[in-house]
Amino acid sequence: MTEKTPSDLIKPSQRGMLQDLIMNLKLILRLMGDARVNLLLKVLPVLSLAYWIAPFDAAIPVVDDAAILWLGSYLFLELCPPKVVQEHRRQLASVQSEANEEIVEGETTDLKDQQG
Repeated sequence: MTEKTPSDLIKPSQRGMLQDLIMNLKLILRLMGDARVNLLLKVLPVLSLAYWIAPFDAAIPVVDDAAILWLGSYLFLELCPPKVVQEHRRQLASVQSEANEEIVEGETTDLKDQQG
């Protein structure tokens, strides 16, 4: 068995923070629709979203609403079956790589330079 170095354990993201957030939201939506994820577990992101939308801080007035959203999504992803999460992550990564391959590069010309 090979020993993992710290650089193997912590891989920096190749995407930005916003792209990571969007990917996690897509992942959560996919997992919410997956029948292999426990129904009671699916309540966690729904409740954290409801708390965020609620006009009052009923349960925990000290904690920021964004922290509740983050905690709910983090716990949901951690408690989902790892094989199901990895399957959906791979599918999202392949969709992302296909989208990156469709980018067409081109050149632009400023019309003011050509008119004289």
